[in-house]
Amino acid sequence: MSVSSGVHAALVPGGVIGNGRYRLLAKSGADARSNAELWRARDGQLNRDVALTVLLGDLADNEAAARARRTVERAMHAASFTHPGVSRVIDVLTPGTGIRGDEGILGIVIAEWTQGTDLMDLIAEGPLPAGAATRLLEPLGAAIEGAHHAGLVLGADHPQRIRVTSDGRLRLAFPGPRPDAIARDDVKGLGAILYLLLTGRWALPGGPQGVPVAPTGPDGSVVAPNALHPYLPHDLSSVAVRSLEDTSVGGIRTSAAILQVLDQIAAEEAQTSLIPAVAASRDDDDQVVWTTQRPRQDKQQKKKLWISVGVLALATLTVIVWLSVQIVGFFSDEPSKGGGPTVVINQPGSNGQTAPPPAPAGPVQPGQIGVYDVTNQPDNANQASRAVDNNAGTFWRTDNYFQPFPTLKPGIGLMASFAEPVKLASVTITSPSKGTKVEIRVASALDSPLEETKVIGVADLSDGQTQIQLNDHEPTGHVLIWITQLTSSGGGKNQSEIREIVYTRAQ
Repeated sequence: MSVSSGVHAALVPGGVIGNGRYRLLAKSGADARSNAELWRARDGQLNRDVALTVLLGDLADNEAAARARRTVERAMHAASFTHPGVSRVIDVLTPGTGIRGDEGILGIVIAEWTQGTDLMDLIAEGPLPAGAATRLLEPLGAAIEGAHHAGLVLGADHPQRIRVTSDGRLRLAFPGPRPDAIARDDVKGLGAILYLLLTGRWALPGGPQGVPVAPTGPDGSVVAPNALHPYLPHDLSSVAVRSLEDTSVGGIRTSAAILQVLDQIAAEEAQTSLIPAVAASRDDDDQVVWTTQRPRQDKQQKKKLWISVGVLALATLTVIVWLSVQIVGFFSDEPSKGGGPTVVINQPGSNGQTAPPPAPAGPVQPGQIGVYDVTNQPDNANQASRAVDNNAGTFWRTDNYFQPFPTLKPGIGLMASFAEPVKLASVTITSPSKGTKVEIRVASALDSPLEETKVIGVADLSDGQTQIQLNDHEPTGHVLIWITQLTSSGGGKNQSEIREIVYTRAQ
């Protein structure tokens, strides 16, 4: 179904719709999949600008009318959801309630207007550096994650529905999800927007006219951004592609997994912010001066500016890539041969000091700990070391799951590695998550498949400390705390928290 241009004479700048209340100012785009036009308009009653998603069609077409009605209903349900990354839905109109039956309009979603610029204008000059793309996308990703936790679908899967705020955030400016849209479509949309920022190409069907389509490989899968621009960090490139893939072949299921990578890249980008700026040239032709005149479109000067920016960006991204290889990637471009798990390692804080040799018996500190995940979507991987930092005030927490294990995952765990093989007598876990079920498993390697690990203890955690006595086992260098059941607090909230783990060596 395509958007019908000129369905009604009022759908032009200066036209009035909604029983004369909304005067159209400028068209921002069109979403052909929903047969919708996106407009900036003026609310004549409240004297404020608003964003209109206008659903077009013939009222006599029962199927089209039903789809429009479903979109309006879903938008209205989202009106209670507030987040900086989403424009708030103010009102909705349907035929008979603000729309005349002869207007060729099946529904209107009215949202607050987002000051700033169109996303498409932002990338008109070309792709963005990884750090800039990450900072822009994080607020939108957080909004999608929050909406999914509330049981809502936003419909953030079309670039013309997104605007860039004046303070540099991506925002869903034109809410109104398609009637058949699911949460997975939001995740794909987030990945496609990241792909667009990094490459200037759109990777989903139904994109805007004139926007280059993402290239695909022989198998039909989208070519990774770092194959087009090798300077891009592997993790960021991989998460963009995996967001678009079918979940049955390793695609990302949740926006939380995307946010983890964005957080990591943002942190690494912040560390590079101390790199000195490139010194300005003192040549007369290159001097920058303040002026009240409108700048001239000097192509040569613009070219010099882009070259300078490119050099600085390349230097910055080189540092990012170097930092990235110090951390086990969240995602790999190819599955491991054995379909093995992802283990993202954190080093427990040691202030640069080498840990003293462990005592013959008693507590023993792991050399490193990481999140062990068999779906390549580790939960809060950058927080794993908090579980062994000898500070019960910090914690590692799983993601929140609407469905309990094993609906989305068979489980999630923390894999500890020791400097030398140890034989443990017990493991003590401090946690407020009463009812969480855990298994203590030993493994021969950091990335051992789950089926090759051996259970040496099981327990249901209490609120506080839970000491788990372990069965006799051979000394091992790797111990996995595997969570098979999360604590459920009702309302679709399944989440567990671990504040501290103490490993006790056997006599």
